[in-house]
Amino acid sequence: MRKLLLGLMLPIFLAACGAESKWAPDEDVQRVAYHHNGPTSLTLFTVISNRSNGGAHAGLMINGSQRILFDPAGTWWSPSIPERNDVHYGINPRVLSYYIDYHTRETYHTVMQTVEVSPAVAEAAIRAVQAHGAAPKAYCTQSITTVLKGLPGFEGIQTTFYPKKAMQQFSQIPGVKQHTVYDDDADDNSGLLREQQNNLY
Repeated sequence: MRKLLLGLMLPIFLAACGAESKWAPDEDVQRVAYHHNGPTSLTLFTVISNRSNGGAHAGLMINGSQRILFDPAGTWWSPSIPERNDVHYGINPRVLSYYIDYHTRETYHTVMQTVEVSPAVAEAAIRAVQAHGAAPKAYCTQSITTVLKGLPGFEGIQTTFYPKKAMQQFSQIPGVKQHTVYDDDADDNSGLLREQQNNLY
């Protein structure tokens, strides 16, 4: 009964996760494609409530032949950022800063965990998120952990709906570097979405 109740309460606990299916045209995806010169890597973002200390959302950035962001069931978007079923393209430094700023405010902080991977693993991750499809509401962490456990070196990751459990598992991967971001911006971040529309590219 306890497991059943927890399952029924997941959409409430993870209310920060939304869902929408989108498919940007090829020319838009190609126009913004961004290659970051840093090492090939995976970065797990975990958004945590400053009030309850509970996990609210998760995202996964992949730096390979291009840098993309898998934000399953996320609410962050911009008409300037091509998206295909929760995969956002053109994640240059300015776009990345907007993503972090959108989630980090007086009520939430964001934990970033980065681990270097081989180019082959990075490309496998890109293919996996592209093939995943749009995630249902509240399936942000479930989608990410499903992708991760299918990658070489991440087989020990267990599928979970809970962002903090995914964060704890990711921290056990050898070589992970962690950084936490705090901000005192107002909780209403709708203005940031409007601002970024004209300032990303």
